[in-house]
Amino acid sequence: FPFPYTPYLIQERFMAALYGALEAGRVGIFESPTGTGKSLSLICGALSWLRDFQEKKQQEEARLLALEESGQEEKKKQQLTSAEPGDPESKDTAGEPDWVTAFVQKKEERDMVDRLKVICFNDVIVCSSQRSEEDETKRLLQLSKEVLSEGAGADVVEQLDHNEEELILAEYESDEEKKVVTGLEDDDDDLEEEHVTKIYYCSRTHSQLSQFVREVQKSPFGKDTRLVSLGSRQNLCVNEEVRRLGALQLINDRCMEMQKNKHEKKSDEEMEGKKRRVSRTVCPFYSYEQMQFLRDEVLVEVKDIEQLVALGRETKACPYYGSRYAIPAAQLVVLPYQMLLHEPTRNAAGIKLKDQVVIIDEAHNLIDTITCIHSAEVSGSQLCCAHSQLLQYMERYRKRLKAKNLMYIKQILYLLEQFVAVLGGNVKQNPNCQAVSQTGTVLKSINDFLFQSQIDNINLFKVQRYCEKSLISRKLFGFVERYGGPATAVKTNKENQKLAGLQNFLLTLQQGSDKEGDPPVEPENEQLRTASPLMQIEGFLSALTNANQDGRVILNRQGTVGQSSLKFLLLNPAVHFAKVVEECRAVIIAGGTMQPVADFREQLLSCAGVDPARVVEFSCGHVIPPENILPIILCSGPSNQQLEFTYQTRDLPQMMDETGRILCNLCNVVPGGVVCFFPSYEYEKQVYAHWEKTGLLTRLAAKKKIFQEPKKTNQVEQVLVEYAKCIKRCSQAGGQMTGALLLSVVGGKMSEGINFSDDLGRCVIMVGMPYPNIKSPELQEKMTWLDKTMPRAAGQAPSRVLIENLCMKAVNQSIGRAIRHQKDFASILLLDHRYARPAIFNKLPQWIRERTQVKPAFGSAFAELRKVGTFILCTA
Repeated sequence: FPFPYTPYLIQERFMAALYGALEAGRVGIFESPTGTGKSLSLICGALSWLRDFQEKKQQEEARLLALEESGQEEKKKQQLTSAEPGDPESKDTAGEPDWVTAFVQKKEERDMVDRLKVICFNDVIVCSSQRSEEDETKRLLQLSKEVLSEGAGADVVEQLDHNEEELILAEYESDEEKKVVTGLEDDDDDLEEEHVTKIYYCSRTHSQLSQFVREVQKSPFGKDTRLVSLGSRQNLCVNEEVRRLGALQLINDRCMEMQKNKHEKKSDEEMEGKKRRVSRTVCPFYSYEQMQFLRDEVLVEVKDIEQLVALGRETKACPYYGSRYAIPAAQLVVLPYQMLLHEPTRNAAGIKLKDQVVIIDEAHNLIDTITCIHSAEVSGSQLCCAHSQLLQYMERYRKRLKAKNLMYIKQILYLLEQFVAVLGGNVKQNPNCQAVSQTGTVLKSINDFLFQSQIDNINLFKVQRYCEKSLISRKLFGFVERYGGPATAVKTNKENQKLAGLQNFLLTLQQGSDKEGDPPVEPENEQLRTASPLMQIEGFLSALTNANQDGRVILNRQGTVGQSSLKFLLLNPAVHFAKVVEECRAVIIAGGTMQPVADFREQLLSCAGVDPARVVEFSCGHVIPPENILPIILCSGPSNQQLEFTYQTRDLPQMMDETGRILCNLCNVVPGGVVCFFPSYEYEKQVYAHWEKTGLLTRLAAKKKIFQEPKKTNQVEQVLVEYAKCIKRCSQAGGQMTGALLLSVVGGKMSEGINFSDDLGRCVIMVGMPYPNIKSPELQEKMTWLDKTMPRAAGQAPSRVLIENLCMKAVNQSIGRAIRHQKDFASILLLDHRYARPAIFNKLPQWIRERTQVKPAFGSAFAELRKVGTFILCTA
């Protein structure tokens, strides 16, 4: 395998196993600890396979093309030596003239060859001149439709100004009727480029994707790989007017509105006396020619998202759409999880998975990610707000709306009314002033919820399709933007009264949510909640179309209707993953810590109908020498107090004291940084307060400066910088202070994606076992569902296995933060005797498990840790 340097043995094994899985069309679960060069192994292994695959394909194409050419020469010879015109035509055994049979055979061969020529043609980057002609045709069709509709009701319907005309819903044709011509996004099949065989690589965050692209640039494949990075409009938009909106949903809405108006630009400019800012309704970066130029530039040289945005600004082209145009010809497509795992988003982006390869990196949370993407929640405030907005919209434009539009709007209004009624409220009153009589959480099956809401007679599939095709939420957003503000003037007195009602309602919603005692709402979210609630509700309606057995509806009734909510919980993520594994040639699920693997096999792959023989597992050790890591399971503390942090015992003063004593001893012998993980923010706060009261905190602070993980994301970076500065300062200055102690939380900001390499994490401590809250209604429902649908594993109920697996996944993610490269070294301390139980112990990553020591008493553990501390000081 080509590699930028001599690979480790485990990297060679990883690449060989990956190549084999791709060649055989397998579903692979690959584990390679962070610090072992996983990204480079994925790049070099996968792109080596793609290069070989394309070479074989080109050889096959060349063979077919040569056959076709020789066939044409043969045909010419036959024509020269054919029978005289007067001779009767020879017939084949079926009674057909042989020229008919030959024509059919030749046509099949020609079709195949033509298809191959198209594929070859795709490898050379080209622009399609037919596109602009089609755009013009669509624009004329749209204009003629508008002229007809305006002419029909000109004498009875009030004329609206141009900007308000945009808010009217177009005539809707349902599934059974002919599809409407929409806009630039609906491409004709004959104009569609054929997709070359490619690899879709997806990861969790924008920074992880950028890091991966930089690794590709450094690799031997960096110069000749056609790579395209996809992202959200929030990351790729270069129109400053749109970017300033901040919230993703508002950016999406404005972008779609601008793009749609591109068709009408020419006729708008011809209208006399209509002065308007072009930049407000037409995006200057949405130019087909410029985006084609950007597409070509993207495919010529590998670029990450930052470079793509810079290129977009330079060429005055939209990177969001320009990158999508590059998908068919690209060999490697880099994209976020959500874009690949959510089918509607996948289709909208033009991603085709048929016979392609998908690599999902950082996949330890894949099951949770799929569950979150396909779950949806709406609050009582959003439901009431959407109802009020939609009612005002219908009243304002009733005379301009066609019968089918009115019918669907009334259905949506009825749905919203019933949803609020289920929560115990009335849509006609302010949700923040309506008290809920029966508070609490109730879970229902989808069918039971539909019956209780009395909406089982409504076809939700049709309503969902209507929302999607009519763009009603965007029209409504434009309407609220126009009339929602208190300073807006509206034409007639009657309308003024109606629309003043909408303004007042929105105002009471905002005032109601700002009452004392309520948590402050981010201005961005406030704007989103009041301006575009129907978008959220569409997600909830879509979720209700899942199969009854695959999900549950959670009715969460709180103090007021506004605070109450409806949530759809997906129980079976496999139904949405099934399509990915069915369509793809091969799927690779990779991560630094994939243990325990049973969850992926049973909950995801087995339920998705994947043949167990198609699944392949690969796990490799670490590149560090065995002596560079010291994992210890500690069963008791310095005063022989048994360490068992259950919900019943962890709050006892003696348990919190014992934890403090362990930390004090460790901080005396371990130089540099010590990271201590607690099961929750609440418990960390409780222990900190107890240590403060007993004076233990002062003793700890004498050796290490103490930092606490913040709850707010925007403060994490600042805390980490201060923590790192303190450690560096202490190592240089010497003296009594030896470094810093960081109190973190499992599943918090520091337990994933943050590297505590070298002096930042010389010892990682895990306090107790971070079991999830089994009293959570969502978790209880998931456990019940698993017990009903899954077989017992090794005598254990599936629900029990789930709880253990969730706990150990969180532990493995947190303790894996310490070792980040070949020369790194650290100790890992697990404070709870239950870690020594075989069922739990076997769920630790193999490279940690095979080096772990179980210490019943603190004395022997402390002696080992002292040795490591001395080793660190000697190598410093």
